[in-house]
Amino acid sequence: MELPQRLLTGFGRTAPTRASVARPRSVEEVAGLLAAAAPRGLIARGLGSSYGDAAQCAGGLVVDCTGLPGRPRLDPETGRCAVGAGVSLDALMRALLPRGWFVPVTPGTRQVTVGGAVAADIHGKNHHVDGSLGHHVRSLTLVLPGGEVRTVTPESDPALFWATVGGMGLTGVITEAVVQCVPVETAFLRVDTERTRDLDHTLELMAATDDHHHYSVAWIDLAAGKGATGRGVLTRGRHARRDELPARRRGTPLAFAPATRLRAPGWAPPGLLNRHTVRAFNEAWYRRAPALRRNEIQGIAPFFHPLDGVRGWNALYGPRGLVQYQFVVPFGAEPVLRAVAGRLAAAGAVSFLAVLKRFGPGNPAPLSFPMPGWTLALDLPAGLGGLAALLTELDERVAGAGGRVYLAKDARLPASMLARMYPRLAEWDAARRAADPTGLLGSDLARRLSLSQEGRKP
Repeated sequence: MELPQRLLTGFGRTAPTRASVARPRSVEEVAGLLAAAAPRGLIARGLGSSYGDAAQCAGGLVVDCTGLPGRPRLDPETGRCAVGAGVSLDALMRALLPRGWFVPVTPGTRQVTVGGAVAADIHGKNHHVDGSLGHHVRSLTLVLPGGEVRTVTPESDPALFWATVGGMGLTGVITEAVVQCVPVETAFLRVDTERTRDLDHTLELMAATDDHHHYSVAWIDLAAGKGATGRGVLTRGRHARRDELPARRRGTPLAFAPATRLRAPGWAPPGLLNRHTVRAFNEAWYRRAPALRRNEIQGIAPFFHPLDGVRGWNALYGPRGLVQYQFVVPFGAEPVLRAVAGRLAAAGAVSFLAVLKRFGPGNPAPLSFPMPGWTLALDLPAGLGGLAALLTELDERVAGAGGRVYLAKDARLPASMLARMYPRLAEWDAARRAADPTGLLGSDLARRLSLSQEGRKP
């Protein structure tokens, strides 16, 4: 059977490559695709929300997992939910919330699949309290390159389980996950908002108060000058109780039906987002936020996923797309964080989506991104002059501080940096080779970073 060819990119819309695409409807079909995969290999793909090339396989086979069965099956006594890998977090939340449960971790978008969330070991605003998704996964079902269907847990096969969590899809095709969910009384949060003066004030306030809040995140302004670089809007919250809701909400406290209300234009001129327009946007956004507001009731969608309300917002970056640069540095490396912020501002590489969070302890996954420290995520126009050299310079600063970049957001990291940033890379590679001894699984990211056997060929 001849499969259709598609030109694929990540959410950043950079580095498109062409591959055959299959959309299996069963685990058996996945096993058959693995058996028939060509020499260029195979990689699973969900909704294509990773920013870079993690779910692309130039000249090979991409398995679209969104057609796999696996509607959420919740045990209401324990809160454990078995769910197919192709189910989106949006669909999972819509199934869980009416029954009084919520996902343990959510990133800044609901438009990711469960399989992709595991492969990227997603984190959210609650990492300092709850860790990343891998902390809450109780079992994974994989189709291995040899066609074997295997269910693994942290106890039954810790090497394979933790190599799969954060393993970017390179140990097998995930078909199902069992996730421990959290009970909630409402689909709302009780939120505090506070403006900060500059980066030092932002860091000081987060360090002093984050441990008192379940969720915490700061938007920071790297375009502000005159000593205000890194001023921010700090937002912290927890799940609201039913008795804390306004009277009009108490009758339907678990209602959750978010809609996409806006659509970005499908085309934007090059240079639309530049230092002048970003500076104006950031000024307006900062002034719009209250200087201090306590106990505001907000819905799940506006608190966790505000950009999901604007379909196709990535098109605003123009035809060359965008690069998201997300890194983490350990506590004690705050001078590096300040230096990176200053360097970006000086270079005019300002982002209107600069998001700062504090991470808590990591998990046993060798390629998991989070570690105790500060993480900063930046969206930058891919066509910005000098961007490649600037990010290479920042890589050196981050790696020199013992930090790393997030592979699920990466589109350009050189292979030489990977082992410096991920010191347990050899441990992960041993588990990957045991699961895929012939090197069948591969992606554009894997070849670029020499994570696959093909990527190691001279």
